[in-house]
Amino acid sequence: MAKSSSLTKGHVPKNLKTPLDNLPTVAPEHFRVPDPARLAPSVRAIHAPRILLLYGSLRSRSFSRLVVEESARLLEAMGADTRIFSPAGLPLVDDAPESHPKVQELQELARWSEGMVWCSPERHGAMTGIMKTQIDWIPLSQGAVRPTQGKTLAVMQVSGGSQSFNAVNQMRVLGRWMRMITIPNQSSVAKAYQEFDSHDRMKPSSYHDRIVDVVEELVKFTLLTRDVSPYLVERYSERKESAEELARRVNQPRL
Repeated sequence: MAKSSSLTKGHVPKNLKTPLDNLPTVAPEHFRVPDPARLAPSVRAIHAPRILLLYGSLRSRSFSRLVVEESARLLEAMGADTRIFSPAGLPLVDDAPESHPKVQELQELARWSEGMVWCSPERHGAMTGIMKTQIDWIPLSQGAVRPTQGKTLAVMQVSGGSQSFNAVNQMRVLGRWMRMITIPNQSSVAKAYQEFDSHDRMKPSSYHDRIVDVVEELVKFTLLTRDVSPYLVERYSERKESAEELARRVNQPRL
C-alpha cells in the first residue's frame, strides 16, 4: 500500500520505477495520475450557463420545437442563457460551403455554448434527417480542438404514437462520438399532439415533469463540469501526439 502512495499526485510521479515497473508499454513522460485538486478550481465562472437548443422538424407546428421552447423557458428560469437555432434554410452537408450563413450561425452558436439540448421527432424509427444535418454541420474539430468536447448534452424526442427511445438512443451515440458529457436523464414524449394546448404550451403531465427533471439535471452538470471540462477530457494518447500529428488525425477529409 505504501508503494501506491506515489500515484496520488496529478503529475508524472517522481519515483517512476515503483508505479510503472510493471507497465513497460506506458510512456512515463505522458503518464498522469488524476488529481482531485484539479477538479475543484479555486475560481469558478460566474456567468449564466450558456445552452444551445436544437430541434429536428420544419413543420409550422413542430412539436420538437415546442418542447425546445418549453425547455428554454425552464432553463432561463433556472438562470441559464439560451439560444434556439432554427434549421430552416440550413443546407445539406457537402451541398454548400461552410461559409454558408446558416452553417456559420450554427457553428458560432456551438462554439458559444457550454451545453446543448437536442430534441428530435422519431421518424421511421430514427432521428430526422434535419436533426442529423445540424449535428453533422457542427465540426468535430477545428485545428486540434474539438468544439463540442467536454460540453454537456441533454437528449429528448417526440413521437406521434406510443413512447419510444430510438431517437434519443441514437443521439446519445452521437454525443459520445463528439466527446460530450451526455447527462443520464432524458425525455421521450409520446403522442405529442395531445400534450400541447391551443396556445402551443405544454399541458401538465408526467411528460412535462420529466422535461423539468432533464433541464434541472443539465444545468447542474453544466455548472459542475464547465470549469474543469478540459481536464476531464484530457487524454494520455493525445498527450503522446504532437500538435501537428493530432491536427492531422482529427482533420481527416470527409467521406
